[in-house]
Amino acid sequence: MKLLLDTHLLLWAEASSERLTKTAGALIGDEENEVVFSVISICEIAVKFGLRRAAFDVEPSRFRRSRLNTGYKELLVTSAHAIGVASLPHIHRDPFDRLLVAQAISEGVLLLTSDPVVAQYPGPIRLV
Repeated sequence: MKLLLDTHLLLWAEASSERLTKTAGALIGDEENEVVFSVISICEIAVKFGLRRAAFDVEPSRFRRSRLNTGYKELLVTSAHAIGVASLPHIHRDPFDRLLVAQAISEGVLLLTSDPVVAQYPGPIRLV
């Protein structure tokens, strides 16, 4: 199964954080699954790193390289993903999360999220 991690799960997986649930850890660690991260998450990390947000204290290029070295695949953003945002119900205001949802729907990959609001979207989304 192909898994797209939301930005927080991506950060927590990198840091081996206790905030990463056992379910999320098991799915990410299952060698049968292909783990992908979105360019959108790297953009969010870069923006919030630049704003000096405490939860985003990782240098974006180093973080990206680390995830690639771990075997994660990078999911690029396409215009189809951007267009998909327009058809989403207005459940969540965060543009980064909305684009992750649109990517999951467009690509048919399972979005793993730690955000119960994001999990309300229809489509291939799982709260972990």
